Amino acid sequence: MTQPEHTPATTSEGALDVSVPHSARIWNYWLGGKDNYEVDRTAGEAYKLVYPGIEYMARSARDFLTRAVSHLAGDEGVRQFLDIGTGLPAADNTHEVALRASPDCRVVYVDNDPMVLSHARAILTDPATALNPRVTYIDADVHNPEAILETARGYLDFEQPIALMLMGILGHVDSYDEARSIVSRLLEPLPSGSFLVLYESTDGEEELKQAQQGYDDGGSVPYRLRSVEQMTRYFDGLDLIEPGIASCSHWRAPEPPAKEAMTFGGVGRKP
Repeated sequence: MTQPEHTPATTSEGALDVSVPHSARIWNYWLGGKDNYEVDRTAGEAYKLVYPGIEYMARSARDFLTRAVSHLAGDEGVRQFLDIGTGLPAADNTHEVALRASPDCRVVYVDNDPMVLSHARAILTDPATALNPRVTYIDADVHNPEAILETARGYLDFEQPIALMLMGILGHVDSYDEARSIVSRLLEPLPSGSFLVLYESTDGEEELKQAQQGYDDGGSVPYRLRSVEQMTRYFDGLDLIEPGIASCSHWRAPEPPAKEAMTFGGVGRKP
């Protein structure tokens, strides 16, 4: 399970229902964050009982994001990032990593989750915590790539390379064919020298599949665990940078990790 693109449970008045576990808040809990409630912690602990490695997966995914953005903004000189399916704030968000590498970076976050957007509005408008003016949030759905691109053109220069980031979001697209179509449609207008950065939770361990199925059966927004081979197809036509598709715990890790996480990621360059 990863950060969701879908709308969380709400009351009939449209307010967030904190009596129902929400996967973005559970993910935040696994990362050690504070944007969660008792119902989320209970659900997170139930998941861990079946698959104790889920917290390691969450941390490994966050480490992959940090290393990938650092490489692109530093070694590759990328100055524009389109991060779709943002999720709740955590340590080392995309804009923080990118702006550490270069103050010239521009980051556009995309989400359609009311809770995420509420956090974004608070961050962007609070003078004490306001983000760099080069950072923007937009309200859009990954299922509508054309709308995302149309709005993003108001903030990004589509004549210059853009790093398209889909971090743990495609599992929330029910159809694998639709997920591949979304990636293709998002990449198509990006110029040569742009990058796709992507990670997904994979189906390599039976206990993980059982834990995810139990969570999905509870009525929450489902997440589709797919194979590493399926994930690799998202990069068709791109040049994978070393080390290619790898466990997030291993991808450009500064030293060999103790174990392999079942989140796999990669970075591919558009020729």
